[in-house]
Amino acid sequence: MKQLPEHGPCFVCGSDNPHSIGLTWYTDDNGTILSEFTLNEAQQGPPGYAHGGASAAILDEAMGAAVWRAGFNVAVVNLELNYRRPVPLGQPLKLEARLSGQEGRKVFAAGEILLQDGTVAVSGRGIYVEAPQLFEPVRFRNKDE
Repeated sequence: MKQLPEHGPCFVCGSDNPHSIGLTWYTDDNGTILSEFTLNEAQQGPPGYAHGGASAAILDEAMGAAVWRAGFNVAVVNLELNYRRPVPLGQPLKLEARLSGQEGRKVFAAGEILLQDGTVAVSGRGIYVEAPQLFEPVRFRNKDE
């Protein structure tokens, strides 16, 4: 497993952003994006549970990272989430995201936020399209970087 570089000001994984959720990304030999993390009151929605927007941001960023790692320089154009279980604050969580296909300009990804026991709390699917003009200063997408 290899740790991926963080993006300084990123809302989900940036160390330069004081409001960042603070995730660290890893990738395995299959290109799956992995993370273990714990959310806190800064991500709260209902008392004791994460806001749905925090889960959406995490899955969008993780699925996008999987697509970037496959060599595509993309932005999300469609994000579909299924909230299956409340995501608790203060408890270890896991995340997995992967490239799931390509059709013309569209690149597809899928991902899940998992509870401690492996139960899927939130699953997501995303459609991404090439958008190099948005990311020229960032070269995170190269597998060797």
